Amino acid sequence: MANIISGKELAEEIKAELKLKIDELKRKGKTPGLATILVGKSPASIIYVRNKGLACESLGIYSEQYNLDENITQEDLVSLIHKLNQEDKIDGILVQLPLPKHLDEMNILASISPDKDVDGFHFYSVGRFFCEKDYNNMKKNKLFLPATPYGIMEMLIRKNIKLEGANAVVLGRSNIVGKPIAMLLLSANATVTICHSKTQDLANICKNGDILIAAIGKPKFVKQDMVKEGVVVIDVGINRVDDKIVGDVDFDEVSKKASLITPVPGGVGPMTITMLMVNTVVSAERHLNEG
Repeated sequence: MANIISGKELAEEIKAELKLKIDELKRKGKTPGLATILVGKSPASIIYVRNKGLACESLGIYSEQYNLDENITQEDLVSLIHKLNQEDKIDGILVQLPLPKHLDEMNILASISPDKDVDGFHFYSVGRFFCEKDYNNMKKNKLFLPATPYGIMEMLIRKNIKLEGANAVVLGRSNIVGKPIAMLLLSANATVTICHSKTQDLANICKNGDILIAAIGKPKFVKQDMVKEGVVVIDVGINRVDDKIVGDVDFDEVSKKASLITPVPGGVGPMTITMLMVNTVVSAERHLNEG
């Protein structure tokens, strides 16, 4: 039976470290600030934004939340973002995704100032970490890394998982998880295979993975016969089935072969929110140093 990687426990560990940095910033007259923008009334998005607000409150980060009508125009949303770009008390701006279909998601993300892009989705942020070959340098240079992939990397590193030379299989190629986590694993010298809906012989590819990261949005898709003995499994999926939340991995089956596995819920989710807080504090430190 696999050992559980508790995202809740690791998140609390990181938040304790972060609280010291926030207290130091406040002693210097700077309170980190995060603005979140929610368009529409998606139940999942409402929960995500609420949890981000609660995380800010628990850490002593100033937060503003904007709940906008789902029919808001592109022009009005971009205008709000430009206003927040100029606010000194705001260090990070987060637009909750997905957005209604009438809005140009890429254009809206591009309207966020790169120095407040704590979600790490701006073209500038993506380009910077894409061009940096070493994960340690990314952290040293305080790049804004996408929160979920960043959280996954910290889980693996803090659990002492050997990444250099490891075979890592990523299921999913989204801009939010699949592509960026593949790049981050490469930056830690793992050998990475990205699988998707057109991948041939998927099960055998998965069986070669020392590390398997599932982010495809299909409940209990990964079965025991798709993984090898001793694999490390990170389940990013969040799926509602019969009023229960389950991941993309069949936990009961796969945990019998895995050496380490994340639960759903309580795995990647808490880390995602925590790494967003990390980016917000990094942004506040920059703004303080820049005067």
